[in-house]
Amino acid sequence: MSLGWKWFTEYQTPYSAHMHGIREILYSEKTDFQHIDVFDTYEYGRMLVLDGKVQSTVKDEYFYHESLVHPVMLAHPEPRRVLIIGGGEGGTLREVLRHGVKKAVMVDIDRKVVESSKKYIPELSAGAFDDGRAEVIIGDGREYVRRGGERFDVIIMDVTDPLEEGPGQLLYTEEFYAAARNMLHKGGTIVTQATSTYYSVDCFAKIFRTVRKVFGEGRAGGYHTFVPAYDSMWGFIYGTDGADPKDMSRDQLEAAVKDRGITGLRYYGPDMHACLFTLPKEVTDSLEGDGSVATDARPTFMPI
Repeated sequence: MSLGWKWFTEYQTPYSAHMHGIREILYSEKTDFQHIDVFDTYEYGRMLVLDGKVQSTVKDEYFYHESLVHPVMLAHPEPRRVLIIGGGEGGTLREVLRHGVKKAVMVDIDRKVVESSKKYIPELSAGAFDDGRAEVIIGDGREYVRRGGERFDVIIMDVTDPLEEGPGQLLYTEEFYAAARNMLHKGGTIVTQATSTYYSVDCFAKIFRTVRKVFGEGRAGGYHTFVPAYDSMWGFIYGTDGADPKDMSRDQLEAAVKDRGITGLRYYGPDMHACLFTLPKEVTDSLEGDGSVATDARPTFMPI
């Protein structure tokens, strides 16, 4: 008997894919911005998929969200105001609120992502949307940054991959990062998810060069971690006008975690911090590439 109808296939490139066995399709809708699916899978539990790309799963989302948030948040001496662009399922907001922030603003373009995540995968936000410090804005993150106004200590880009015709393609450009930097308080930091360091290393490298151009030599860096549901090492790029996350010592990290009363972490810690910032030579060698950066006129894209 064919089992083809029970599988969701995510393509990393035109020639490589990861298959997930589906127990049930809980929600599926084409919105004005993207196609949303929420599956109940056999291996990863409930899974959020946008435009055919896995975003989060109940089983391993914390690999990604803890790695995205905590290195830059702990490097900042007092992150009081944080801006999240994207992050509609609420996992990034959940982790940011561990740090005793006064305010966390989350801007996501698609109301349906927030609503479907609240309904079908509430474990991801774990009550974060109901926290009095959280402000959720449904709107275009690029437009929010372009308008400016508020200032933040940390800006976290938990946005969809740079896909052609996707809603996130202009959130990885020099113009966008320059506008975002202008929203930072003195000593602030921006971090973005930056795609696979295996399947799309050229894209990762171009994002690095773009952030470095905006922040300056020695003010940008990258790190990565393995995310099982993505079937890949996954990259993050940051630019900072303050302390460099990679330079945080074990003692500094342990003291910051203790001072902020952060408990319950399942993936990130001082030992893992050092691992995150250990990039293989082939990745570091790729960072200069052809020297190009992503612009509004010529964005960077993943292979598929």
